[in-house]
Amino acid sequence: MKRNRFFSIYILLFFCLCAKGQTLDEAKSWYLEGRYAEALPVFQAEYLNNPNNPSVNQWLGASLYETGRVTEAQKYLEFASGRKIVDAYLYLGNLYALLYRFEDAEKEFKKYQQAKRRDREALDVLEKKRANAENLQRAVNRAEDLQIIDSLVVLKSDFLSAYNLSASSGSLMPVQEFFSGRPGTDQTLYMNERQDKIYYSDGDAASGTDLYTMDKLLDTFGNEKKLPSAINKEGSQAFPFVLSDGMTLYFASTGEPSFGGYDLFVTRYNLGSDSYLNPNQLNMPFNSPFNDYMLAIDEEKGIGWFASDRFQSADSVCIYTFIPNPQVQLIESEDADYMARRARISSIADTWKEGANYGPLRSLAQQRRISREETTGDFTFVINDLATYHTLSEFRNDHARSLFSQALGFEKQLQAIKEELTQKRDQYAGGATNDTLAASILRLEKESESLFREMERLRIQARNEEIRTQFNQ
Repeated sequence: MKRNRFFSIYILLFFCLCAKGQTLDEAKSWYLEGRYAEALPVFQAEYLNNPNNPSVNQWLGASLYETGRVTEAQKYLEFASGRKIVDAYLYLGNLYALLYRFEDAEKEFKKYQQAKRRDREALDVLEKKRANAENLQRAVNRAEDLQIIDSLVVLKSDFLSAYNLSASSGSLMPVQEFFSGRPGTDQTLYMNERQDKIYYSDGDAASGTDLYTMDKLLDTFGNEKKLPSAINKEGSQAFPFVLSDGMTLYFASTGEPSFGGYDLFVTRYNLGSDSYLNPNQLNMPFNSPFNDYMLAIDEEKGIGWFASDRFQSADSVCIYTFIPNPQVQLIESEDADYMARRARISSIADTWKEGANYGPLRSLAQQRRISREETTGDFTFVINDLATYHTLSEFRNDHARSLFSQALGFEKQLQAIKEELTQKRDQYAGGATNDTLAASILRLEKESESLFREMERLRIQARNEEIRTQFNQ
């Protein structure tokens, strides 16, 4: 009890020191100007002195809300709303919508509508807030039945450390790690397994960022291309990841129809039109009204990761580990509270299938990347979390061995094409531009993509055949 009293005095002194020289009137002026972070410590200090003042609760709750501390804001806004502070109705309605408490949100919106019934500008703002809430509710009702097997809160500055991709899935790194001399950002770069193509974002916070690609020429990367306007729309596009097929691109965007901050999208390259299809926004729980980004899928391990700062502190982000669905499967339930919990990811245990054991997959997700230099044998081929082969003689299933042997043959052909493609790209970059050379490069690129897809198909088929043999023994 004595310790708690001293702790409370310490907190009070801390806030008073933070607010020294700053008056409540100054804080209210900053609040009206939208300078919530500056006003926040003054309101916190004032609240300690006057916790039952409805206006102080409103200012403090709104400042917490506007600086991203949504869950902390709730009790102050609820107090202010209960004391009939009109602005608290709108803030609390927005907050409830973020928590997917849509009936409670509408009650607050109705109180705001009644209080502001003669204020056309305020009613226009309310109409937009209601539309956002309705959009969120529709998305909650279409939440995907996703099995999330693990979650880990990490610092934003080191969030990529949670992504333990197999070599076959390529690699992720901070953009500034690849492009030396670039200022430090939270942006990331993806490099494919063959290490001959990269995807990254470039731009700035003011004008937005766009996605680009580069190809390996000789010892450096070049031939920079901006991805088409179907992807690079308004806002910022960032955090790219490409599946092993070389065609399916996941990325994050702040543009429409984002629920708020970054949302996750997926698109696919169309060989016929030499462009990308219009991106599709992923369902909840992948997306939320907060920042959701950096989705990566390891097809070899059969797991994926994505990052979200929903309900996290300013310097932290939660990395969710999930089992990718072969096809989108929506949750079927008439229970609105259950749908909201699943969409929000209130508990990852809610997503688990009855009787399933996710321990082996969690262990596999945490296994660090193993380079070829660390292994012995002719190759490295992960069968499952219990077996990794390095020679053909280790296969128990003859058909699986044959399929993988064909894949190895395609790999050799692919390497030869890569070498020829590198030579021709170098010629093209050196000024030897002509229609024949350009057509040859395009043909080799298509052959390379076709060979790679066929090689991956054979590898997957071989793995499945071998796993069936193991289970039948």
